[in-house]
Amino acid sequence: MKIMRDERERTVQPLPPSSKPVAKRRPQQHRRAHGFQGMFQSTGSALQALRANLLRSLLTSLGIIIGVGAVIIMIAISEGNTSSINSRLSTLNPLQLTIRSGSTSTGGVRGGAGTLQSLTQADADALGQLQHVSAVSPTLNANGQIVYSNQNWSSSVQGVYPGYQQIGSWQLQEGNFFTQADEQSGTTVAVLGQTVVDNLFTPPGIDPIGQQIRIGTVTFTVVGTLASKGSTGFGSNADDIVYIPFSTAQQRLSGSQFVSSIVLTADNSGDVNSVQSAAQALLEQRHNISNPASDDFTIQNASQVLSTVQATAQSLTILLVGVAAVSLIVGGIGIMNIMLVSVTERTREIGIRIAIGARQRDVLAQFLIEAFVLSALGGIVGLIIGPIGAFAIAHANGYPLVIDPLSILIAFGVSALVGIVFGFYPAQRAARMNPIEALRTE
Repeated sequence: MKIMRDERERTVQPLPPSSKPVAKRRPQQHRRAHGFQGMFQSTGSALQALRANLLRSLLTSLGIIIGVGAVIIMIAISEGNTSSINSRLSTLNPLQLTIRSGSTSTGGVRGGAGTLQSLTQADADALGQLQHVSAVSPTLNANGQIVYSNQNWSSSVQGVYPGYQQIGSWQLQEGNFFTQADEQSGTTVAVLGQTVVDNLFTPPGIDPIGQQIRIGTVTFTVVGTLASKGSTGFGSNADDIVYIPFSTAQQRLSGSQFVSSIVLTADNSGDVNSVQSAAQALLEQRHNISNPASDDFTIQNASQVLSTVQATAQSLTILLVGVAAVSLIVGGIGIMNIMLVSVTERTREIGIRIAIGARQRDVLAQFLIEAFVLSALGGIVGLIIGPIGAFAIAHANGYPLVIDPLSILIAFGVSALVGIVFGFYPAQRAARMNPIEALRTE
């Protein structure tokens, strides 16, 4: 009985009600805290290792710097060039078809396009009767010296129908275009482009409307001036032009029964190809041509020209970006090379870390962070150099500076991805190192 009493006395008494048990950290929270601490330590070790070899780190990032800068410059050049081309081609009407005479062939010697006189005013009038044709006009070139007072200027003079204003999408700066009544009566009136106005009516301030000009030996009255269009995109100035009624050009200046070309427009984009086919069939019928290979004319589709130019510009962009991307790959290979060298140099350090408790993922994270920092720093410097280089090239070549923010984000993202991808193998090699063998390394 005494023994049992002593055992009861030695029994541990319960804690007082006021005492609280010590809270234990959950395993998941413990792992998360340890993970954050390990990542912080790995980041610190990675930055310390990069600072220890600062010059080598900068040289390693040089490939990424050049790659990111090259990508931004190439995309900016391509976008600027495309913008410049599109602005020049804006004078083209995608609904327009241009029909030109074929080429002559004498003794095996072939002339250029348009040297064969095969198109007539009657052809143009017949084409105007086709379905889905909204406007048509023959054109007759009658180039000559234009004289006003004591000023003169050599320009392109074309005889056209009044509907040519719609076909060419011309806007009037002042006055009016000539009318159908002018065409029918062969009135000597003219509409001038802005380049002609600027060179004839000097000093500035002279109102050209109502003024008398002379083309060759014929006097014309200016009834309108055209708003400026600029370059046509084919090396010629669209504003260096004088339009006169077709009948006037034919009777007073040229005397030819043939026309230089015929231009027409479809009523909507979906009918352009069908109008082209119908125009070809009609002209073959009128010219008694049974074999399309023997056509004495050619039809130029403005929408096809625009599509070809845009496709070419897109292909050029892909080519330039592909060439620039090679620099990023070369930079990534450089990062891999330096990281492998770094792993070899720090073999003993890696062994000590593993021996005192560092896990494989800690070592892997450290070297991945080093590779990422190298590529990210190179990407940031490249983001600074790229726009500067793009501005210099655009300014030197007269292109508009077009920098797409998306291209900057993509270039930086790819540079960071390159660092991780090419840094993974060296990091994995360091993480799988045997600590015993590593500690033996001198």
